[in-house]
Amino acid sequence: MYIVTGSTGLIGFSTSEYFLKRGIKVIGIDNDMRSYFFGKKSSNKWKEKELKKNKLYSHYTTDIRDRIKIINIFKRYKKKIKAIIHTAAQPSHDWAIKEPMTDFDINAKGTINLLEAFRKFCPNASFIFTSTNKVYGDVPNSLPLENKKLRYEIKKKHKYFKKGIDENMSIDHNTHSLFGASKTSADLFVQEYGRYFNLKTVCFRGGCLTGENHTGTQLHGFLSFLVKSIIQGKRYYVFGYKGKQVRDNIHSLDVVSAFHEFIKRPKLGGKVYNLGGGRNNSCSILEAIRMIEKISNKKSKYTILQKNRLGDHKWWISNNSKFIKDYPNWKIKIPLKKSLEQMIKFELKNKKNA
Repeated sequence: MYIVTGSTGLIGFSTSEYFLKRGIKVIGIDNDMRSYFFGKKSSNKWKEKELKKNKLYSHYTTDIRDRIKIINIFKRYKKKIKAIIHTAAQPSHDWAIKEPMTDFDINAKGTINLLEAFRKFCPNASFIFTSTNKVYGDVPNSLPLENKKLRYEIKKKHKYFKKGIDENMSIDHNTHSLFGASKTSADLFVQEYGRYFNLKTVCFRGGCLTGENHTGTQLHGFLSFLVKSIIQGKRYYVFGYKGKQVRDNIHSLDVVSAFHEFIKRPKLGGKVYNLGGGRNNSCSILEAIRMIEKISNKKSKYTILQKNRLGDHKWWISNNSKFIKDYPNWKIKIPLKKSLEQMIKFELKNKKNA
């Protein structure tokens, strides 16, 4: 039995489906806070309904900030829990500015509530945390970047050029954004519980996580929302950097398969791995727009705003080498083009049925 928090989100939903298909019981915890963050149109309730069709799935609309209710869930299933996959979060830079305390309570307090319940009731299980590359703050912006026609690119002679940024980059002395700070706090607690209490915990510091099941909004889920905007003929607003900011994109199923590899051979002591699409699945926003236009045969409408998000990255490509070294059976199976094709097909279907 696995506990999945944020079970109707992009990664949580893919995680739940993945393990349900393998005959594993899943306890989903999700109170659809996404509709509170981004409005009713961003609700993931439809995913909850889909998951409930499977008899192996049980759902709790519990808020991870509620320590007593979280403890009661873990107490109920304590002897059966083999893994906790924590994907629930307040996920947006911009939204965190509106309610910093809510952002912190969900991302940091919610995480320690889960860690304590894990430590007390099922310490032999594995605890997987979906962290973020935002723990590195704006340090990547100090890298030697070149202003190319459609993207920023790191200089070819730099050590990060071929494989991307590894876990040795500092997370200190920089601007994180409030969201980045709350996730960094959670990241450090997950590490510390692993090291201090000798538990099997891991932080996966994700790049740009994507997939056709992403309910993208302007404030979160750039690639999904970009596809949706182009398919629906709506204007897309780019936040600064001339639209040349680079992200590496990894499909949710490739993320979940990494979770599975860790669960099969978990390690003690608070492991940390960068996890992203790598150089082959990287693109700037301008490049993404052109790719979507070509695949969908639709013209985009976009405006590039002068002001960028505070603490946002100009260039990010994840180096997955550390994880691949520890788990050589894992590899990325879904390239960026296929991800975009799937998202476009999904949006066209939704548009037709609307």
